[in-house]
Amino acid sequence: MKLVSYKLRNSPGDYRIGCMFEEKVIDLQDAYRKLLLSKQEKDSNTIDHIFPASPESFYSIGSSVIAKAREAYDYIKENNEEDVFLTKEEIILDTPNPNPSKVICVGKNYADHVAEMASDIPEFPVLFAKFNNAIIGPDDAIEKSSFTKKLDYEVELAVVIGKEASHVSKEDALNYIAGYTIGNDISARDLQKRTPQWLQGKTLDRSTPIGPWVVTIDEIEDPASLSIRSYVNGEERQSSNTSHLIFDIPYLIEFISNLITLKPGDIILTGTPDGVGFAMKPPQFLKDGDVVALEIEKIGRMENRVIEG
Repeated sequence: MKLVSYKLRNSPGDYRIGCMFEEKVIDLQDAYRKLLLSKQEKDSNTIDHIFPASPESFYSIGSSVIAKAREAYDYIKENNEEDVFLTKEEIILDTPNPNPSKVICVGKNYADHVAEMASDIPEFPVLFAKFNNAIIGPDDAIEKSSFTKKLDYEVELAVVIGKEASHVSKEDALNYIAGYTIGNDISARDLQKRTPQWLQGKTLDRSTPIGPWVVTIDEIEDPASLSIRSYVNGEERQSSNTSHLIFDIPYLIEFISNLITLKPGDIILTGTPDGVGFAMKPPQFLKDGDVVALEIEKIGRMENRVIEG
C-alpha cells in the first residue's frame, strides 16, 4: 500500500489517513468501517478507538493498525465500494506523518558524498535531528529563509518505524519498519558549517519535504537496492543506489535503538549520495523559483518549488 495523509481541498477539516488506489485515494477509516459492517460487527459505530482517522494517531499505533488498513484496502478492491474513493483534484496531500515524535537524520552515509564534501568516512553513524517545524508535505513550497545564502538539496530514503524499537538486533531490524518514503534533507550550508554542530542549518522552518506517501514493507522487500535520484529544474544532480550506503538500514536501526527508543511513526533519514549543490564547481545553491524533484525506485517522485520565506 501507499499510505497518504489527505484532506478535502475545499474543506477546513483535519487531515485523514488514506491510501492510493491507482490515481485515486481511499479513505481508510471509511473503508475499515465498511469492512466491519460487512461482517456485522458492532465496532463499526465506535471505530475511532480501533482505527483512527488522524494520521498521527494511526502511525502511533503502528504495525497492528497497518495490518487492518491492508485488510480494508483489499475489501474495497474486491467489492469496488466507490463512495470511499476520492480523486486527486478533490484532495490536498500532507506529509504522511505530520507529527512524528522524532526525525533522526544520518550524515556522511554514502562514500562518494563524503569524498565530495572533503571529509572522512565515519567510524560510527553521524546522527543529528530535525523537528516538526521543518517538515512539509509533498506539494508544499520549500521556504528559503533570508538567513541563508547557501540552501542545498539532499535526496534521502526515509524509514518510518512501525513498532517500538529498543535494543533491536540488525537481524531483526526490518521487522520494526512500517514502510519507506522520500525525504529532502534541505540544508543551509552557511549556517550548518559555521559551528561544529549542524542543527541550525538542518531544521529551518518549512524546509523539509517528506512524502508523497509511505510504501509499506510488503511492497519493498529489499531497501538495499533502490535507485535514488534528484533533479533541479529538470537537470539530474544526484544518481546513486541505496546499496552504496555505508551503514545500511538494519545496522542503523540497531545502532539508534541502542541509544534511543524508537516509537511508531518515527522517521529515519538515511543519508544522501553525491551530487549536492555545495560540491559543484562552482557551487549551485537553490534560489527562488527553483523546482527540486526527487525519485526513489519503488516509491515514486516528489517535486517541490523553492520560494523566498
